Amino acid sequence: MSADQDKQWVLKDHWKAMLAMTLVSSSAFQYGLDFGIIGSLQAMVPFLQVFGVKDPSTAIGYNIPSDRQQLIASLMVLGAFVSSSSAGLTAKWVGRKLSLWIACVGVFVSTALMQATTDIGGLYAGRLIIGLANGILMTHSQLYIQESVPSRYRGLGISFLSYWISFGSLIGTIVDNFGAKIPNRNAYIIPLGIVHIVPGILAIGLFFIPESPRWLAAQGNFAKAERSLQRLRPKDWPVAKELEEMRTTLEAESRLQSSVGYVDLFKNPIDRRRTTVAVSALTSQAASGSMFVISYGTYFFEMANVGNAFENSCILTGVGVAALLATAVLITRFGRRRVMMMMGFVLCGISQLVIAVIYTVHPNTESSGKALVGLSVIYIIAYNAMVAPYAWLSGGELSSQRLRSHTFGLATGIGFFFAWLTTFTAPYFINPDSLNWGPKYGYIWTGSCVIAGLWIFFFLPEVKDRTLEEIDEMFEAQVPARKFRGYRCTGTHAALEEKAETVHVEERVSESKSADAKA
Repeated sequence: MSADQDKQWVLKDHWKAMLAMTLVSSSAFQYGLDFGIIGSLQAMVPFLQVFGVKDPSTAIGYNIPSDRQQLIASLMVLGAFVSSSSAGLTAKWVGRKLSLWIACVGVFVSTALMQATTDIGGLYAGRLIIGLANGILMTHSQLYIQESVPSRYRGLGISFLSYWISFGSLIGTIVDNFGAKIPNRNAYIIPLGIVHIVPGILAIGLFFIPESPRWLAAQGNFAKAERSLQRLRPKDWPVAKELEEMRTTLEAESRLQSSVGYVDLFKNPIDRRRTTVAVSALTSQAASGSMFVISYGTYFFEMANVGNAFENSCILTGVGVAALLATAVLITRFGRRRVMMMMGFVLCGISQLVIAVIYTVHPNTESSGKALVGLSVIYIIAYNAMVAPYAWLSGGELSSQRLRSHTFGLATGIGFFFAWLTTFTAPYFINPDSLNWGPKYGYIWTGSCVIAGLWIFFFLPEVKDRTLEEIDEMFEAQVPARKFRGYRCTGTHAALEEKAETVHVEERVSESKSADAKA
Protein backbone atom coordinates (compact mmCIF):
# COMPACT_ATOMS: atom_id res chain seq x y z
CA MET A 1 0.00 0.00 0.00
CA SER A 2 1.49 3.38 -1.05
CA ALA A 3 2.20 6.21 1.37
CA ASP A 4 -0.27 8.46 -0.49
CA GLN A 5 -3.09 6.00 0.14
CA ASP A 6 -2.00 5.70 3.79
CA LYS A 7 -2.47 9.45 4.33
CA GLN A 8 -6.25 9.13 4.50
CA TRP A 9 -5.71 7.58 7.95
CA VAL A 10 -4.33 9.82 10.71
CA LEU A 11 -2.16 8.85 13.65
CA LYS A 12 -5.04 8.13 16.05
CA ASP A 13 -6.47 5.63 13.55
CA HIS A 14 -3.30 3.57 14.00
CA TRP A 15 -3.59 3.50 17.79
CA LYS A 16 -3.16 -0.29 17.97
CA ALA A 17 0.10 -0.20 15.99
CA MET A 18 1.26 2.79 18.05
CA LEU A 19 0.67 0.91 21.32
CA ALA A 20 2.60 -2.11 20.04
CA MET A 21 5.35 0.19 18.77
CA THR A 22 5.61 2.01 22.11
CA LEU A 23 5.81 -1.24 24.07
CA VAL A 24 8.42 -2.86 21.82
CA SER A 25 10.50 0.32 21.49
CA SER A 26 10.79 0.41 25.30
CA SER A 27 13.31 -2.43 24.85
CA ALA A 28 15.83 0.32 24.18
CA PHE A 29 15.23 1.88 27.61
CA GLN A 30 17.23 -0.94 29.18
CA TYR A 31 20.09 -0.35 26.72
CA GLY A 32 20.26 3.37 27.53
CA LEU A 33 19.78 2.76 31.24
CA ASP A 34 22.76 0.42 31.23
CA PHE A 35 25.01 3.05 29.67
CA GLY A 36 23.77 5.75 32.02
CA ILE A 37 24.31 3.65 35.13
CA ILE A 38 27.61 2.01 34.22
CA GLY A 39 29.14 5.20 32.84
CA SER A 40 28.34 7.04 36.07
CA LEU A 41 29.31 4.16 38.37
CA GLN A 42 32.91 4.54 37.22
CA ALA A 43 33.00 7.96 38.91
CA MET A 44 31.25 6.74 42.11
CA VAL A 45 33.45 6.29 45.19
CA PRO A 46 31.64 3.21 46.71
CA PHE A 47 31.88 1.44 43.35
CA LEU A 48 35.55 2.35 43.00
CA GLN A 49 36.24 1.13 46.54
CA VAL A 50 35.11 -2.35 45.46
CA PHE A 51 36.29 -2.52 41.85
CA GLY A 52 38.86 0.31 41.57
CA VAL A 53 42.04 1.47 43.33
CA LYS A 54 43.08 4.37 45.56
CA ASP A 55 44.63 7.23 43.60
CA PRO A 56 45.42 10.43 45.56
CA SER A 57 46.27 12.23 42.31
CA THR A 58 42.63 12.25 41.16
CA ALA A 59 39.94 14.68 42.34
CA ILE A 60 37.92 11.95 44.12
CA GLY A 61 40.88 9.98 45.57
CA TYR A 62 40.10 6.83 43.60
CA ASN A 63 40.51 5.69 40.02
CA ILE A 64 39.82 2.58 38.01
CA PRO A 65 42.62 0.92 36.01
CA SER A 66 42.22 1.37 32.27
CA ASP A 67 42.08 -2.40 31.64
CA ARG A 68 39.13 -2.80 34.02
CA GLN A 69 37.49 0.30 32.60
CA GLN A 70 37.85 -1.18 29.13
CA LEU A 71 36.34 -4.53 30.03
CA ILE A 72 33.40 -3.13 32.04
CA ALA A 73 32.29 -1.05 29.07
CA SER A 74 33.39 -3.24 26.18
CA LEU A 75 32.20 -6.68 27.40
CA MET A 76 28.61 -5.46 27.20
CA VAL A 77 29.15 -4.26 23.64
CA LEU A 78 30.96 -7.49 22.75
CA GLY A 79 28.01 -9.54 23.98
CA ALA A 80 25.63 -7.34 21.99
CA PHE A 81 27.76 -7.89 18.89
CA VAL A 82 27.56 -11.68 19.23
CA SER A 83 23.80 -11.84 19.80
CA SER A 84 22.82 -9.29 17.16
CA SER A 85 25.08 -10.88 14.54
CA SER A 86 23.28 -14.19 15.04
CA ALA A 87 19.82 -12.69 14.42
CA GLY A 88 19.69 -14.09 10.89
CA LEU A 89 20.41 -17.61 12.12
CA THR A 90 17.84 -17.59 14.91
CA ALA A 91 15.09 -15.77 12.96
CA LYS A 92 14.34 -18.90 10.93
CA TRP A 93 12.95 -20.61 14.04
CA VAL A 94 12.46 -17.86 16.63
CA GLY A 95 10.07 -14.96 16.07
CA ARG A 96 10.49 -11.38 17.21
CA LYS A 97 8.37 -11.80 20.35
CA LEU A 98 10.08 -14.95 21.62
CA SER A 99 13.48 -13.33 21.02
CA LEU A 100 12.46 -10.39 23.21
CA TRP A 101 11.23 -12.72 25.96
CA ILE A 102 14.58 -14.54 25.96
CA ALA A 103 16.38 -11.20 26.22
CA CYS A 104 14.28 -10.15 29.22
CA VAL A 105 15.37 -13.29 31.08
CA GLY A 106 18.99 -12.46 30.24
CA VAL A 107 18.60 -8.98 31.73
CA PHE A 108 17.14 -10.35 34.99
CA VAL A 109 19.95 -12.90 35.43
CA SER A 110 22.84 -10.57 34.55
CA THR A 111 21.62 -7.69 36.70
CA ALA A 112 21.12 -9.92 39.73
CA LEU A 113 24.67 -11.21 39.28
CA MET A 114 26.13 -7.69 39.12
CA GLN A 115 24.20 -6.68 42.25
CA ALA A 116 25.38 -9.68 44.24
CA THR A 117 29.06 -9.92 43.28
CA THR A 118 32.04 -8.15 44.82
CA ASP A 119 34.47 -9.95 42.53
CA ILE A 120 35.64 -8.29 39.33
CA GLY A 121 35.21 -11.59 37.47
CA GLY A 122 31.53 -11.73 38.45
CA LEU A 123 31.10 -8.16 37.24
CA TYR A 124 32.71 -9.08 33.91
CA ALA A 125 30.36 -12.07 33.53
CA GLY A 126 27.34 -9.90 34.26
CA ARG A 127 28.46 -7.34 31.68
CA LEU A 128 28.84 -10.03 29.00
CA ILE A 129 25.44 -11.61 29.70
CA ILE A 130 23.63 -8.28 29.73
CA GLY A 131 25.38 -7.48 26.46
CA LEU A 132 23.95 -10.63 24.88
CA ALA A 133 20.49 -9.59 26.11
CA ASN A 134 20.89 -6.01 24.91
CA GLY A 135 21.92 -7.16 21.44
CA ILE A 136 18.72 -9.20 21.13
CA LEU A 137 16.57 -6.37 22.48
CA MET A 138 18.02 -3.75 20.15
CA THR A 139 17.95 -5.94 17.04
CA HIS A 140 14.57 -7.65 17.31
CA SER A 141 12.70 -4.64 18.68
CA GLN A 142 13.71 -2.61 15.64
CA LEU A 143 12.91 -5.44 13.27
CA TYR A 144 9.45 -5.68 14.81
CA ILE A 145 8.86 -1.95 14.40
CA GLN A 146 10.16 -1.85 10.82
CA GLU A 147 7.95 -4.80 9.85
CA SER A 148 4.76 -3.84 11.72
CA VAL A 149 4.32 -0.07 11.60
CA PRO A 150 2.80 1.62 8.48
CA SER A 151 5.45 3.21 6.24
CA ARG A 152 4.40 6.76 7.13
CA TYR A 153 5.17 6.18 10.81
CA ARG A 154 8.25 3.97 10.48
CA GLY A 155 10.50 6.96 11.25
CA LEU A 156 8.39 7.81 14.28
CA GLY A 157 8.79 4.25 15.55
CA ILE A 158 12.57 4.33 15.33
CA SER A 159 12.72 7.83 16.84
CA PHE A 160 10.76 6.41 19.80
CA LEU A 161 13.40 3.74 20.14
CA SER A 162 16.19 6.36 20.14
CA TYR A 163 14.18 8.39 22.66
CA TRP A 164 13.96 5.40 25.01
CA ILE A 165 17.76 4.98 24.81
CA SER A 166 18.38 8.58 25.89
CA PHE A 167 15.57 8.57 28.45
CA GLY A 168 17.01 5.40 29.98
CA SER A 169 20.45 6.97 30.05
CA LEU A 170 19.01 10.07 31.75
CA ILE A 171 17.21 8.01 34.40
CA GLY A 172 20.37 5.99 35.01
CA THR A 173 22.47 9.13 35.45
CA ILE A 174 19.91 10.77 37.77
CA VAL A 175 19.62 7.67 39.94
CA ASP A 176 23.42 7.42 40.10
CA ASN A 177 23.57 11.09 41.09
CA PHE A 178 21.46 10.34 44.17
CA GLY A 179 23.11 6.97 44.72
CA ALA A 180 26.57 8.58 44.82
CA LYS A 181 25.62 10.17 48.17
CA ILE A 182 25.17 6.73 49.79
CA PRO A 183 28.45 5.75 51.55
CA ASN A 184 28.24 1.98 50.99
CA ARG A 185 27.61 -0.65 48.25
CA ASN A 186 23.94 0.32 48.07
CA ALA A 187 25.17 3.35 46.13
CA TYR A 188 25.40 1.16 43.01
CA ILE A 189 23.20 -1.82 43.99
CA ILE A 190 20.07 0.38 44.09
CA PRO A 191 20.67 1.92 40.64
CA LEU A 192 21.24 -1.56 39.21
CA GLY A 193 17.94 -2.66 40.74
CA ILE A 194 15.88 -0.37 38.51
CA VAL A 195 17.21 -2.26 35.48
CA HIS A 196 14.66 -5.01 36.27
CA ILE A 197 11.59 -2.77 35.85
CA VAL A 198 11.18 -2.19 32.10
CA PRO A 199 12.08 -5.76 30.99
CA GLY A 200 9.39 -6.93 33.44
CA ILE A 201 6.80 -4.64 31.86
CA LEU A 202 7.92 -5.69 28.37
CA ALA A 203 7.73 -9.41 29.18
CA ILE A 204 4.11 -9.04 30.31
CA GLY A 205 3.07 -6.67 27.53
CA LEU A 206 4.30 -9.00 24.76
CA PHE A 207 1.40 -11.34 25.56
CA PHE A 208 -1.04 -8.70 24.27
CA ILE A 209 0.46 -7.82 20.87
CA PRO A 210 0.68 -9.94 17.67
CA GLU A 211 3.81 -11.33 16.07
CA SER A 212 5.44 -9.30 13.26
CA PRO A 213 3.26 -9.80 10.13
CA ARG A 214 6.23 -9.64 7.76
CA TRP A 215 8.18 -12.21 9.76
CA LEU A 216 5.16 -14.53 9.58
CA ALA A 217 4.85 -13.92 5.82
CA ALA A 218 8.55 -14.64 5.33
CA GLN A 219 7.98 -18.01 7.05
CA GLY A 220 5.12 -18.73 4.61
CA ASN A 221 2.42 -18.30 7.31
CA PHE A 222 0.23 -15.88 5.33
CA ALA A 223 -2.93 -16.72 7.27
CA LYS A 224 -1.25 -15.77 10.57
CA ALA A 225 0.28 -12.72 8.88
CA GLU A 226 -3.20 -11.61 7.83
CA ARG A 227 -4.53 -11.99 11.38
CA SER A 228 -1.57 -10.02 12.70
CA LEU A 229 -2.27 -7.17 10.25
CA GLN A 230 -5.94 -7.16 11.22
CA ARG A 231 -4.94 -6.67 14.86
CA LEU A 232 -2.48 -3.87 14.03
CA ARG A 233 -4.36 -1.88 11.36
CA PRO A 234 -7.48 0.36 11.44
CA LYS A 235 -10.89 -1.22 10.85
CA ASP A 236 -11.26 -0.35 7.14
CA TRP A 237 -7.60 -0.84 6.23
CA PRO A 238 -7.11 -2.89 3.00
CA VAL A 239 -5.35 -5.77 4.75
CA ALA A 240 -5.70 -8.07 1.73
CA LYS A 241 -3.90 -5.58 -0.50
CA GLU A 242 -0.99 -5.12 1.93
CA LEU A 243 -0.71 -8.88 2.32
CA GLU A 244 -0.66 -9.34 -1.45
CA GLU A 245 2.14 -6.76 -1.75
CA MET A 246 4.14 -8.77 0.80
CA ARG A 247 3.52 -11.97 -1.15
CA THR A 248 4.53 -10.34 -4.47
CA THR A 249 7.70 -8.87 -2.98
CA LEU A 250 8.75 -12.19 -1.45
CA GLU A 251 8.13 -13.92 -4.79
CA ALA A 252 10.18 -11.30 -6.63
CA GLU A 253 13.06 -11.65 -4.18
CA SER A 254 12.95 -15.44 -4.49
CA ARG A 255 13.40 -15.07 -8.26
CA LEU A 256 16.63 -13.22 -7.61
CA GLN A 257 17.86 -15.71 -5.03
CA SER A 258 15.75 -18.35 -3.37
CA SER A 259 18.10 -19.32 -0.54
CA VAL A 260 18.40 -17.39 2.73
CA GLY A 261 21.71 -17.10 4.58
CA TYR A 262 24.65 -14.81 5.27
CA VAL A 263 26.39 -15.83 2.03
CA ASP A 264 23.26 -14.77 0.12
CA LEU A 265 23.72 -11.20 1.32
CA PHE A 266 26.48 -10.86 -1.27
CA LYS A 267 25.59 -13.39 -4.00
CA ASN A 268 23.85 -11.11 -6.50
CA PRO A 269 24.46 -7.39 -7.21
CA ILE A 270 21.10 -6.20 -5.84
CA ASP A 271 21.40 -7.98 -2.47
CA ARG A 272 25.07 -7.01 -2.30
CA ARG A 273 24.22 -3.33 -2.77
CA ARG A 274 21.43 -3.43 -0.21
CA THR A 275 23.65 -5.17 2.34
CA THR A 276 26.47 -2.68 1.85
CA VAL A 277 24.20 0.36 2.08
CA ALA A 278 22.21 -0.91 5.10
CA VAL A 279 25.32 -1.92 7.05
CA SER A 280 27.15 1.32 6.23
CA ALA A 281 24.14 3.48 7.12
CA LEU A 282 23.62 1.87 10.51
CA THR A 283 27.29 1.76 11.46
CA SER A 284 27.86 5.36 10.36
CA GLN A 285 26.67 6.53 13.78
CA ALA A 286 29.78 4.97 15.30
CA ALA A 287 31.81 7.42 13.18
CA SER A 288 30.39 10.31 15.22
CA GLY A 289 32.28 9.22 18.33
CA SER A 290 29.04 8.81 20.27
CA MET A 291 30.22 5.82 22.29
CA PHE A 292 33.11 7.89 23.60
CA VAL A 293 30.71 10.57 24.87
CA ILE A 294 28.02 8.16 26.14
CA SER A 295 30.27 5.63 27.87
CA TYR A 296 32.80 7.96 29.46
CA GLY A 297 30.97 11.29 29.80
CA THR A 298 30.67 11.34 33.61
CA TYR A 299 34.16 9.92 34.13
CA PHE A 300 35.52 12.45 31.67
CA PHE A 301 33.86 15.41 33.41
CA GLU A 302 35.12 14.16 36.78
CA MET A 303 38.72 13.76 35.66
CA ALA A 304 38.61 17.17 33.92
CA ASN A 305 37.26 18.65 37.20
CA VAL A 306 34.46 20.43 35.31
CA GLY A 307 31.91 21.34 38.01
CA ASN A 308 29.77 18.49 39.31
CA ALA A 309 30.32 15.61 36.92
CA PHE A 310 27.02 13.87 37.70
CA GLU A 311 24.99 17.07 37.30
CA ASN A 312 26.74 17.90 34.03
CA SER A 313 25.97 14.42 32.74
CA CYS A 314 22.32 14.80 33.76
CA ILE A 315 22.12 18.09 31.88
CA LEU A 316 23.79 16.59 28.82
CA THR A 317 21.51 13.55 28.76
CA GLY A 318 18.42 15.67 29.48
CA VAL A 319 19.17 17.86 26.48
CA GLY A 320 19.53 14.71 24.40
CA VAL A 321 16.11 13.50 25.51
CA ALA A 322 14.57 16.87 24.60
CA ALA A 323 16.21 16.69 21.16
CA LEU A 324 14.72 13.25 20.59
CA LEU A 325 11.26 14.42 21.66
CA ALA A 326 11.51 17.14 19.03
CA THR A 327 12.64 14.56 16.50
CA ALA A 328 9.63 12.35 17.27
CA VAL A 329 7.36 15.28 16.45
CA LEU A 330 9.16 16.35 13.26
CA ILE A 331 10.40 13.09 11.72
CA THR A 332 7.09 12.06 10.13
CA ARG A 333 6.74 15.40 8.32
CA PHE A 334 10.33 16.51 7.72
CA GLY A 335 12.44 13.37 8.23
CA ARG A 336 14.65 13.34 5.14
CA ARG A 337 17.33 10.76 5.89
CA ARG A 338 20.13 12.22 3.76
CA VAL A 339 19.70 15.88 4.77
CA MET A 340 19.35 15.24 8.49
CA MET A 341 22.29 12.85 8.73
CA MET A 342 24.64 15.12 6.78
CA MET A 343 23.72 18.10 8.97
CA GLY A 344 24.17 15.95 12.07
CA PHE A 345 27.67 14.82 11.13
CA VAL A 346 28.69 18.40 10.30
CA LEU A 347 27.62 19.60 13.77
CA CYS A 348 29.14 16.58 15.55
CA GLY A 349 32.45 17.04 13.74
CA ILE A 350 32.64 20.79 14.36
CA SER A 351 31.78 20.53 18.06
CA GLN A 352 34.46 17.90 18.70
CA LEU A 353 37.03 19.84 16.67
CA VAL A 354 36.43 23.03 18.66
CA ILE A 355 36.64 21.12 21.97
CA ALA A 356 39.96 19.59 20.88
CA VAL A 357 41.39 22.95 19.78
CA ILE A 358 40.34 24.69 23.02
CA TYR A 359 42.01 22.01 25.14
CA THR A 360 45.12 22.18 22.99
CA VAL A 361 45.45 25.94 23.49
CA HIS A 362 44.02 26.32 27.03
CA PRO A 363 44.01 22.93 28.80
CA ASN A 364 42.35 22.40 32.19
CA THR A 365 41.14 25.96 32.74
CA GLU A 366 37.73 27.05 34.02
CA SER A 367 36.82 28.57 30.65
CA SER A 368 37.84 25.44 28.75
CA GLY A 369 35.73 23.36 31.17
CA LYS A 370 32.67 25.48 30.47
CA ALA A 371 33.36 25.18 26.74
CA LEU A 372 33.55 21.40 27.12
CA VAL A 373 30.09 21.26 28.70
CA GLY A 374 28.53 23.71 26.23
CA LEU A 375 29.92 22.06 23.11
CA SER A 376 29.01 18.64 24.47
CA VAL A 377 25.40 19.88 24.58
CA ILE A 378 25.60 20.91 20.91
CA TYR A 379 27.11 17.54 20.08
CA ILE A 380 24.40 15.51 21.84
CA ILE A 381 21.63 17.54 20.18
CA ALA A 382 23.13 16.86 16.76
CA TYR A 383 23.69 13.18 17.45
CA ASN A 384 20.31 12.45 19.06
CA ALA A 385 18.21 14.54 16.68
CA MET A 386 20.00 14.04 13.36
CA VAL A 387 22.27 11.00 13.39
CA ALA A 388 21.14 8.14 15.64
CA PRO A 389 17.42 7.87 14.72
CA TYR A 390 18.10 8.01 10.98
CA ALA A 391 21.04 5.59 11.13
CA TRP A 392 18.94 2.94 12.90
CA LEU A 393 16.02 3.66 10.59
CA SER A 394 18.06 3.32 7.40
CA GLY A 395 19.75 0.14 8.56
CA GLY A 396 16.38 -1.61 8.83
CA GLU A 397 14.34 -0.19 5.98
CA LEU A 398 17.00 -0.63 3.28
CA SER A 399 17.32 -4.38 3.88
CA SER A 400 15.50 -6.83 1.60
CA GLN A 401 12.38 -8.48 3.01
CA ARG A 402 13.77 -11.97 2.47
CA LEU A 403 17.08 -11.23 4.17
CA ARG A 404 16.05 -8.53 6.64
CA SER A 405 16.96 -10.51 9.76
CA HIS A 406 20.37 -11.39 8.32
CA THR A 407 21.12 -7.90 6.98
CA PHE A 408 19.94 -5.96 10.01
CA GLY A 409 21.53 -8.46 12.38
CA LEU A 410 24.85 -8.11 10.54
CA ALA A 411 24.54 -4.31 10.46
CA THR A 412 23.72 -4.15 14.17
CA GLY A 413 26.54 -6.57 14.96
CA ILE A 414 29.09 -4.50 13.05
CA GLY A 415 27.72 -1.36 14.71
CA PHE A 416 28.23 -2.96 18.11
CA PHE A 417 31.73 -4.05 17.05
CA PHE A 418 32.73 -0.47 16.30
CA ALA A 419 31.07 0.63 19.54
CA TRP A 420 33.13 -2.02 21.36
CA LEU A 421 36.28 -0.83 19.59
CA THR A 422 35.60 2.72 20.74
CA THR A 423 34.86 1.79 24.35
CA PHE A 424 37.87 -0.52 24.46
CA THR A 425 40.39 1.98 23.06
CA ALA A 426 39.04 5.25 24.52
CA PRO A 427 40.63 4.75 27.97
CA TYR A 428 44.08 4.63 26.34
CA PHE A 429 43.46 8.12 24.98
CA ILE A 430 41.65 9.84 27.88
CA ASN A 431 42.85 8.10 31.06
CA PRO A 432 45.52 10.04 33.01
CA ASP A 433 47.46 6.76 33.44
CA SER A 434 47.75 6.32 29.66
CA LEU A 435 48.06 8.89 26.83
CA ASN A 436 46.04 11.49 28.77
CA TRP A 437 44.78 13.19 25.61
CA GLY A 438 41.53 14.14 27.29
CA PRO A 439 39.26 16.22 25.00
CA LYS A 440 41.96 16.30 22.31
CA TYR A 441 40.65 12.86 21.39
CA GLY A 442 38.09 14.87 19.40
CA TYR A 443 40.58 15.39 16.56
CA ILE A 444 40.17 11.75 15.56
CA TRP A 445 36.38 11.91 15.55
CA THR A 446 36.30 15.10 13.50
CA GLY A 447 37.94 13.31 10.57
CA SER A 448 35.65 10.34 11.07
CA CYS A 449 32.56 12.61 10.86
CA VAL A 450 33.80 14.09 7.58
CA ILE A 451 34.17 10.65 5.99
CA ALA A 452 30.70 9.56 7.17
CA GLY A 453 29.06 12.73 5.85
CA LEU A 454 30.64 12.27 2.41
CA TRP A 455 29.48 8.65 2.21
CA ILE A 456 25.90 9.68 3.00
CA PHE A 457 25.95 12.34 0.27
CA PHE A 458 27.06 9.92 -2.43
CA PHE A 459 25.52 6.58 -1.45
CA LEU A 460 22.54 6.81 0.93
CA PRO A 461 19.12 6.57 -0.81
CA GLU A 462 16.21 8.77 0.34
CA VAL A 463 13.23 6.56 1.20
CA LYS A 464 11.05 8.76 3.41
CA ASP A 465 7.37 7.66 3.27
CA ARG A 466 8.18 4.67 1.04
CA THR A 467 6.73 1.28 1.91
CA LEU A 468 9.17 -1.59 2.32
CA GLU A 469 7.73 -3.07 -0.88
CA GLU A 470 8.37 0.18 -2.82
CA ILE A 471 11.96 0.20 -1.55
CA ASP A 472 12.34 -3.36 -2.84
CA GLU A 473 11.04 -2.29 -6.25
CA MET A 474 13.51 0.61 -6.53
CA PHE A 475 16.50 -1.52 -5.58
CA GLU A 476 15.45 -4.20 -8.09
CA ALA A 477 15.16 -1.48 -10.76
CA GLN A 478 18.74 -0.43 -9.81
CA VAL A 479 17.75 3.20 -9.26
CA PRO A 480 20.82 5.37 -8.36
CA ALA A 481 20.88 6.52 -4.72
CA ARG A 482 20.39 10.22 -5.50
CA LYS A 483 17.32 9.48 -7.70
CA PHE A 484 15.34 7.47 -5.13
CA ARG A 485 13.42 10.48 -3.86
CA GLY A 486 11.89 11.38 -7.25
CA TYR A 487 11.30 7.85 -8.54
CA ARG A 488 7.68 6.87 -9.22
CA CYS A 489 6.94 3.28 -8.26
CA THR A 490 4.60 1.21 -10.45
CA GLY A 491 3.97 -1.77 -8.19
CA THR A 492 5.81 -4.13 -10.53
CA HIS A 493 9.11 -5.89 -9.83
CA ALA A 494 11.92 -6.26 -12.33
CA ALA A 495 12.53 -9.86 -11.33
CA LEU A 496 8.91 -10.84 -12.04
CA GLU A 497 8.90 -8.92 -15.34
CA GLU A 498 12.06 -10.77 -16.41
CA LYS A 499 10.37 -14.06 -15.54
CA ALA A 500 7.29 -13.11 -17.59
CA GLU A 501 9.43 -12.11 -20.56
CA THR A 502 11.41 -15.38 -20.33
CA VAL A 503 8.22 -17.44 -20.23
CA HIS A 504 6.84 -15.49 -23.23
CA VAL A 505 10.02 -16.06 -25.26
CA GLU A 506 10.03 -19.75 -24.39
CA GLU A 507 6.41 -20.06 -25.51
CA ARG A 508 7.21 -18.37 -28.82
CA VAL A 509 10.20 -20.66 -29.41
CA SER A 510 8.06 -23.70 -28.60
CA GLU A 511 5.33 -22.53 -30.99
CA SER A 512 7.92 -21.92 -33.72
CA LYS A 513 9.36 -25.41 -33.30
CA SER A 514 5.87 -26.94 -33.48
CA ALA A 515 5.12 -25.03 -36.68
CA ASP A 516 8.42 -26.18 -38.25
CA ALA A 517 7.66 -29.79 -37.32
CA LYS A 518 4.25 -29.63 -38.98
CA ALA A 519 5.76 -28.11 -42.11
